[in-house]
Amino acid sequence: MNQEQMTAKIATGEGFIAALDQSGGSTPKALRGYGVEDGEWSGDDEMFAQIHKMRSRVITSPCFSSGKVIGAILFEKTMDGEVDGKSTADALKARGIVPFIKVDQGLADETDGVQLMKPLDKLPALLEKSVVNGMFGTKMRSVIKSANPAGIAAVVAQQFDVGNQIADAGLVPMIEPEYDITAEDRAEGEDILLAEIMKNLDALPEGRKVMLKLSIPVKEGLYTPAIEHPNVLRVVALSGGFSTDDACDRLAKNPGMIASFSRGLLQDLRKSQSDDEFDGALGKAIDQIQTASVAG
Repeated sequence: MNQEQMTAKIATGEGFIAALDQSGGSTPKALRGYGVEDGEWSGDDEMFAQIHKMRSRVITSPCFSSGKVIGAILFEKTMDGEVDGKSTADALKARGIVPFIKVDQGLADETDGVQLMKPLDKLPALLEKSVVNGMFGTKMRSVIKSANPAGIAAVVAQQFDVGNQIADAGLVPMIEPEYDITAEDRAEGEDILLAEIMKNLDALPEGRKVMLKLSIPVKEGLYTPAIEHPNVLRVVALSGGFSTDDACDRLAKNPGMIASFSRGLLQDLRKSQSDDEFDGALGKAIDQIQTASVAG
């Protein structure tokens, strides 16, 4: 797929984006969920080798190339690896799946009810490498924990500032100001978040495309104005800790949003499963998430 084909796939594809981007801090938990215990690996290299095996198994599963997965978000080490003797990005594109790369370096301590991204000192080099590797876009996460207007404004401003740097490098930024689904004031805070997002979208140069990755909102259809904004290529939803069933039920009530799930996609996969069992569990999740993504 060339750039034009990948853009069209993300803009109009009737599917969802798989989040396969667990990084250093979240990898042990992901491996345990898959059935790989801590004693089965020693050190980062072995840990990342184990998670790459899992991701390769997902990517090479026949159901993953069914057309229902239109994109996949990778961690840097996954991008650097190979699947089926090809670079991971090329292996995905051969299956009709658009590759994205996670670029943030983790979260700062909470201030004003939010966690900004830590300074992205490795960003220029990572963007350069990502372009060489044929990636289409990026993903970066901040977290909002309360309806603090100053904090929410700071999160969105940082996201769009970095997003413009990413767009300048020739990649499409996926802006992710995640709202903690356990926050008691989430409905109020999401109204503030939408206002800040719209303000920053309106300030983008004409023709510049970004993506948004957002928690499924309390108020159904809240993000429709962002979905319809001319500078937005696609709005995707994170599962945010909801079970697959709950996340899909909520997503289906928000037309125009598609899924970008990690836990919701991978939660029933186990290392011990036969290939048929693995493919069956993954295919069931893919079908369920794709159905919710195209509802409405």
